[in-house]
Amino acid sequence: MKKELLMGTALVSTLGAASVAEAVTATMSGNHQTGMEFDSPTGGTDTNAQINDNNFTVSLSETTDGGMTISSSFKLMDENSGSGDVDAGFTLAFTDGSKLDLIAAGNASGSHAVSVPGSAGAEGVATTSTNAAETGLDFGAASSTLGFEYHTAADFFADGLKMSFSASTDSGADNTATYRVDSHLALGATYVTDLGDSTLTLGGGISQADGSKTGATAVTNDTNGYHVGLSAVTGDLTVAVGFADGDKAGVGLSSANEITADVMKAGVKYVSGDLTFNVGIASGDAQDNTIGSSGGSDDAKDVTSASVSYAVASGVTAILGYTSLEASDEGASTDDGSAWYIGANMAF
Repeated sequence: MKKELLMGTALVSTLGAASVAEAVTATMSGNHQTGMEFDSPTGGTDTNAQINDNNFTVSLSETTDGGMTISSSFKLMDENSGSGDVDAGFTLAFTDGSKLDLIAAGNASGSHAVSVPGSAGAEGVATTSTNAAETGLDFGAASSTLGFEYHTAADFFADGLKMSFSASTDSGADNTATYRVDSHLALGATYVTDLGDSTLTLGGGISQADGSKTGATAVTNDTNGYHVGLSAVTGDLTVAVGFADGDKAGVGLSSANEITADVMKAGVKYVSGDLTFNVGIASGDAQDNTIGSSGGSDDAKDVTSASVSYAVASGVTAILGYTSLEASDEGASTDDGSAWYIGANMAF
């Protein structure tokens, strides 16, 4: 009997210790968006399809006795397409307001890309796989999973200034015919200030990545780039512009090419009660050549998009979106068209 009591006491003590060790605060968030897209390519057949975007994220955090917060998260993403868990690394938030992201930390340049309004819908017009033009500001922000990003506290050196620095190293994966990121260094900054009734946000970043690929042709132009953007918010009105320029080598389907690209974006968002209106444009040009060569004709994408969103209820938003695309590949017009989207998003 005495032995059984001792075993019971040990078990209770073990369970108690385990419950303390696992006392991490967990929160859940996500969204379910579904709707119909109607695609009308200029040189093809009209199509329609259901578009789903289902996200479920679990965030975990706990604070040490010294005041440092340790957090991480994992995400079940796009259930409709069968994607699996997408695991984040760890974030250490310090008492001075700075923080450090570890493992799959990303790229500091991309972290400071200014958000430029565009359609809130899920519509899009597909282009040929050889069209190398970009439409995002952070297309040059490459990194590997073995890295970190350090974020300064607010008001770093000046009121309204925040900065971050990131670096990563070889992931250990085998080389393939597609360009692989071996390392990167990046720097980004965001400055926020008031100008009369408006709040101005200026963001920018620069990134340099080194990589490798198999084959007799050496990589001569690694992925790198910079971007700058400006956003102004006056009451319910947001106006933003951005510009990016960079190079890519042996990326994706263009694994034998080096690419020089630039992007210009502008957009406006206006909120009126339960209605939100978005209008945006994006123009991208690129020149892709076999690694080590030069010349050739430009690829281009010119995108115009708009949407109207209506807050039906708390967490429920109805969306009507439209996108028009003019594209060219090697100087020849191709894959022009337009697309509509109608659907709803439920967020929690």
